[in-house]
Amino acid sequence: MSGKVVNKTTNTAVPYASIVIKDAGKIINGVVADDNGAFFIKNLELKKYTLEVEFIGYKKYTTTFELSTTKKTSKIEVLLEEDITELQSVDIVKEHSLIEQKTDRKIINVGKDLLSAGATAAEIMNNIPSVSVDPQTNAVSLRGNSNVRIFVDGKPSTVDAAQLLQQIPSTSIKQIELITNPSAKYNPEGMSGIINIVLNKNAKIGFNGSVNSGVTFGETPKTNSSFDMNYRNGKVNMYANYGLTTGKHHNYGNVETLEPNEESSQNFDFTNDNTAHLAKVGLDFYLNDTNTISIYTTQNINKENGRSEVIVDFPDTSNPGEIDLSKRITQLFDSKNDNYTQTYNLDYKKKFKKEGHTLEFEGNYSNNDNTENSVFSKPETNDITTKGENVLLNLDYTNPLTETIKLEAGLETRIENTKNNFLKDGDYNSNFNYERNIYSAYTTISKQWKKWNAQVGARFEKYTADALFKKVNEADGTFNDDLFTVYPSGFLNYAPNDNDSFNFSVSKRVDRPSIDQVNPIREWSTPLIDSEGNPELYPQFTNSVELNYTRKTKIGSITSGVFYRQINDEISRTLSENPTDSEKLILSYANLGDNNAYGVELSGNLDFTKWYSANISFDLYNKKTKGYVEMEYIEVDVTTFNSRISNTFKANKNLRFQLTGMYRGEDLGLQFLRKPMWKIDLGSSLTVLKGSGTITARVSDVFDTMNFSFDSTNPKIQTGEFHWESQTAYVGFNYRFGTGKNKAIQRKARDKNETQGSGGF
Repeated sequence: MSGKVVNKTTNTAVPYASIVIKDAGKIINGVVADDNGAFFIKNLELKKYTLEVEFIGYKKYTTTFELSTTKKTSKIEVLLEEDITELQSVDIVKEHSLIEQKTDRKIINVGKDLLSAGATAAEIMNNIPSVSVDPQTNAVSLRGNSNVRIFVDGKPSTVDAAQLLQQIPSTSIKQIELITNPSAKYNPEGMSGIINIVLNKNAKIGFNGSVNSGVTFGETPKTNSSFDMNYRNGKVNMYANYGLTTGKHHNYGNVETLEPNEESSQNFDFTNDNTAHLAKVGLDFYLNDTNTISIYTTQNINKENGRSEVIVDFPDTSNPGEIDLSKRITQLFDSKNDNYTQTYNLDYKKKFKKEGHTLEFEGNYSNNDNTENSVFSKPETNDITTKGENVLLNLDYTNPLTETIKLEAGLETRIENTKNNFLKDGDYNSNFNYERNIYSAYTTISKQWKKWNAQVGARFEKYTADALFKKVNEADGTFNDDLFTVYPSGFLNYAPNDNDSFNFSVSKRVDRPSIDQVNPIREWSTPLIDSEGNPELYPQFTNSVELNYTRKTKIGSITSGVFYRQINDEISRTLSENPTDSEKLILSYANLGDNNAYGVELSGNLDFTKWYSANISFDLYNKKTKGYVEMEYIEVDVTTFNSRISNTFKANKNLRFQLTGMYRGEDLGLQFLRKPMWKIDLGSSLTVLKGSGTITARVSDVFDTMNFSFDSTNPKIQTGEFHWESQTAYVGFNYRFGTGKNKAIQRKARDKNETQGSGGF
């Protein structure tokens, strides 16, 4: 028995409806329709049955059908009629987050516990298993590796990931997907995989929306606000989202050089005043049941005013233990950054008569314009202009060849160009032009039989990159790359019963040098350190294997997994002595040889009682890294342990409390040892206004223990630590409003990829 559930009035699909098969009033079988409203039930006896279909906001649908030796299959279109006597609005928010292990990803459905854990996406992600967000820079790492791609609603964002995570309010997030071994359908960048942030999209008829506003109190108050609205009527769905973040952030730290005869002390103090606007406006137009056109634009404006002070002191050789003030170096640095990024997207999807048979085209254009004005205390002024353009054209084709075999194929073109111009004290100093083109084709085929599901595929990519770096009084620098690579992937899923699931996957991925990593022109400088790129870099490739097991129990689900990564020519940060000044260091990048990493993970979502539940996760990673530092061959072997636990205590129907703790173990690299980090957070949430409003309060890092500290032996003996506004208090309010009633609308398959459609940022 197969069919499709459709809204009788608008003729659009109704996903997730409940389908039940009965024989003489007794339930024989039942399923839930997929996101296209389709359902399929097999292995029924040849007899007469009753079919019942139900969904919130619709009248119950009942009919009969009969299977016989002459008619062993039956297909029906279920026309659901809206029930005007139903509630005008139904909002369901999970009490706590649930983790699902899919064939090629782990899905964290965000619940109230995570919403209370942070005001922004960065704070939410720091409470997700296997994910770490650097509290200073907002750099994201997955399974201890920072080579990870950040997607929003299934697409890479043109906004810098660290900046984007601060701008997305936590209340806008529906799911976070960890795709550690992406299939051939995805771009292969990112050693540790992809983190996809799935944003909420309103699914109600009429006008609906939400307002969210919050303040974080640290050394100075910081605000984070957003407004989301959606209007859905007939064949048109319009939406608009706007987010605003403002605030001044303070960081400070010190680095002590203990190298004999080169002792020094560096003290850093940084403040940054930031205002960011992020807006998205879009339109979905349902021409008919088989053709959909969607367009949207994203506009991002980010303004930063920063000030830094670096003081370098040297010991007084004639007075041990004292500082020689005559040698003190002080560097003041004021900077102003204005960044404007805009994106325009067009998507067309065609559905054929056969269920699941689709063709989809997407075109995406984005550009960014960044200007920086910096003034040093020498005095010296730097004026830097950076402009970039990106074009993405994508064609996806899906065809279920049989009931158990599905073919997917696609083509993609990505054209990227970045130009930079640098003026020093008003005069031309340097510039660069960077062009990168990627042409891809992929195909995957999946097969389902009994309790097994398998998928194999490959992505074929032609990659070219050309760069020209010019600087006064220096020879031109160039960077060229021309590669053709095949990226295979494979997945195998076995579900012996409803409570157990095993997933095995393999893939090949790549991390290509970025502009910053290959640009030999000095990026920034302190009295003792110059930062610059390395045009001799080449890509690093990663082969990954992982196995996961998910067990559903009476009190929740537990997921465990093991993985192995073999990395060739790993790109790493390096510190080397400046050949023109032995007292200074150069911070750059290099391919430091091969690296092997493996690890185990364990996470659980458990409801111990009606009033107490917990999300618990542990991970243990081992990695071997080898390479050359200052012409010296070095090899390290380190095991890192991380853990998190989020406890939710439900006082009553509307009030709950959260107690969250995290520990990040020490990590050893080729050049320094990062010391352990830990913190404890307290949070609470109160539902008000008959469920339409939520008040959230939180205290982060209750004991003020979170900081970054390290010890280094190469190329000099050093120790240091850095601090930020980790101990903060937050209070926020979210209000949801609307006139329409629930109606699930059809999602765009490529945007979705197990995610929502185009709504959100």
